[in-house]
Amino acid sequence: MTAVPPRAVPRPEELPGRVTLARMRELAHGRLDPLTIEYLETGAADQRTVLANERDFGRHRIASHVLRDVSAVSTVTEMLGHAFASPILVAPTGSHALFHPEGEKATARGAADAGCGYVMSGYSTTDPDDLEVDTSSMWLQVNVPPVRAVLDRIVERAGWHAALVVTVDTPVVGARESQTWDGLTLPPGLGFPLLDGLELRPEAGRGIYRTGLDASFGLDDLARIVEESSVPVVVKGIVRGDDARAAVDAGASAVIVSNHGGRNLDSGLSTVRALPGVVEGVAGRVPILLDGGIRRGTDVLIALALGASAVLVGRPILWGLTVAGSSGVRAVLDILGRELAMAMALCGVNTVIDIDTDLLSTDG
Repeated sequence: MTAVPPRAVPRPEELPGRVTLARMRELAHGRLDPLTIEYLETGAADQRTVLANERDFGRHRIASHVLRDVSAVSTVTEMLGHAFASPILVAPTGSHALFHPEGEKATARGAADAGCGYVMSGYSTTDPDDLEVDTSSMWLQVNVPPVRAVLDRIVERAGWHAALVVTVDTPVVGARESQTWDGLTLPPGLGFPLLDGLELRPEAGRGIYRTGLDASFGLDDLARIVEESSVPVVVKGIVRGDDARAAVDAGASAVIVSNHGGRNLDSGLSTVRALPGVVEGVAGRVPILLDGGIRRGTDVLIALALGASAVLVGRPILWGLTVAGSSGVRAVLDILGRELAMAMALCGVNTVIDIDTDLLSTDG
């Protein structure tokens, strides 16, 4: 029998007076069992991609402007017809009920309180209809299943939200040797409502395939989803300019530069290193978002300077959720948003659209 982490239990919803993301991570680890920490923090094989996602932001240097009026700085960002308080969105991550008793309800509430966008995972332990917040600006994500009826149901349900995010970088999962839990076998009473009717099993024996993932999904299938969807389709999992261009040609309204948090292909490109090539491939036709490695407001600024319109944050959201539910989620988003505003003021820019490559030093 596959070992599964226990369900989250009620705890005081309290945050320390002054908390950083690093401190939030430390507090979260103090409240989680080892299996859940492995699931949350580890990636594939030797963790090279996981580490590179964070490390490679530090390889960029910011050349700040001075002597500019920065008495009014705004991080407000418009994305696919909706305005958000900042260009920082909650990335799609699964099984939130393992981190807090309210699960995705708390995550959605925290994102709404912060005025930020929320991309709800297809592997959520909460039904979108039960979120108790306005979901009209929320995006719904799916790892493409091989069962057409399940996929069509999710495409239809996405019509109640602002966008459908299709993850395309997981035809199979990577060598998650450090993750003892298979990520699918949930404790009693929990499930994945959006995937109801889909058989979910890890690969058997030495096989590489999972029953819940469509390894045959291609450009024609993406074009069909775009045609059938009543909302914009965003493609997540792009690290190459040619793939980004092909996705846009197939009808994608935006693309997300992502390597699945380093959980699939090890030794892959970090997202910040992949971003310039995707920007070149898209050539301004659609917005580009970056997912992976964001830990500081300066990371957000660097991503925007390299051509991203927004970023997504995954693991830090789960740290905040673990520590203080919706308040913790909001705290993570507020910290990053405040740090971004500080960085903008220190760089002499007033709005996110003023951030460009001029702010990055060419000397490395």
